[in-house]
Amino acid sequence: MLELQNVCFEAEGNKILKDINLMIEDRFVAVTGPNGSGKSTLMKLIIGIYEATSGKILFNGTDITHMPVNERANLGISYAFQQPVHFKGLKVKDLMGLAGKEHDLKLNEACSILSEVGLCAKDYKDRELNDTLSGGEMKRIEIAMTAARGTELSLFDEPEAGIDLWSFQSLIRVFEKLYEKTSGSIVIISHQERILDIADKIIYMKDGEVVQYDTREKVIENLKNGMLTNAGCSVLDEKYADFNQTDAKEGAL
Repeated sequence: MLELQNVCFEAEGNKILKDINLMIEDRFVAVTGPNGSGKSTLMKLIIGIYEATSGKILFNGTDITHMPVNERANLGISYAFQQPVHFKGLKVKDLMGLAGKEHDLKLNEACSILSEVGLCAKDYKDRELNDTLSGGEMKRIEIAMTAARGTELSLFDEPEAGIDLWSFQSLIRVFEKLYEKTSGSIVIISHQERILDIADKIIYMKDGEVVQYDTREKVIENLKNGMLTNAGCSVLDEKYADFNQTDAKEGAL
């Protein structure tokens, strides 16, 4: 479905991603690795926020390397940001209605998805998408909107971030229902083992490169054995805690 061929990305003279080669066609694919490894940049290249410096990106055989975001979205790619965007003047029901209309869903059906992410549609549908909503609330709304769109390829950047009070099991159910609806691929950036455990395959990145792309069992085995680490810290250390390292290049993007 999605293929990246020798994809590189540079910014301000820095090589952020180096010769990425991937074929993504599984149901659930998790992307993990230390902070600054290029995970979010990879997602933004796929959706079209950034354009590859070199290489090709193919979606269902179509070259989308230089295609704008809106055209990629029309082809069936959606993206949920790590930090959701606020839309001043737009209400939650407006956003959900737009997502629902794309796939012939009624507004009440689209809003019902809000309950699946732990929000009562009655309380939230008339709320404005502004700073009165917390980061966790915005995160759930964006996940609900992505699920309502039901595209063939859905990208999520750390969907569990900022929603600690919402059970992981509920989050996983949303992904499972999304797959049942689309039979497409869901690609999730995450450091949490409970998210990695639902993946068919895992992409482990470090320093802008794909170090390993294999089945969940093989990658997690290497993680637990300390074979995929950063400064002695495995992604599974400290009860699945995030990495503390930061990367100025990634942060600038």
